[in-house]
Amino acid sequence: MSVPLGTRPEWADVIAEHAAEEPTGRRLIAQLVAVEVASLAFCRLLERWARGEAEPGTAGRRQAALRRAADRVETALAGLERPLGRYLLELEADQAEGRSWFGEPGPGELVDWEPVLERAGVKVAPHRVAQAYLELAVLVRALEGLSSTVRWQSSLEASSLWAGLFDLRENLLGRALEDLRAIAA
Repeated sequence: MSVPLGTRPEWADVIAEHAAEEPTGRRLIAQLVAVEVASLAFCRLLERWARGEAEPGTAGRRQAALRRAADRVETALAGLERPLGRYLLELEADQAEGRSWFGEPGPGELVDWEPVLERAGVKVAPHRVAQAYLELAVLVRALEGLSSTVRWQSSLEASSLWAGLFDLRENLLGRALEDLRAIAA
């Protein structure tokens, strides 16, 4: 998936700026866009249910919608592993002590999804939904933070970018990916 110039998110400028090889940066940006889009769809689906919006209209369709949303995120995350690993290898930060831009969860991301899932008639382990939602919401917030860095014309050191991308890999390509696979199954 190629992201045309002018349509990529602001955070992509930080990735492109620090890319050792332009193709590596483009591949990572494209895959992160796919992950961000799928993550937003997954989170928004759950948030609509939390507000009481029963869309789709039946419990079976809601179950299928959650599975499809989880499958899309899982697919996007699986495609992230190689370009992210390559980018981190090429970035080779001078210091391993950069400050990560990939933050910790905030109170708004800690949600008990059990009552929401019960009300929606969706049969899935609520702890898996909570964990996946938490990691994906943190990702979306972190990317927005990178966009703010661009908007404010601030600089981000290579070591900090490396630390944040490393945290992203550790958080999303481990437990979150397992939870999404279980939800999608």
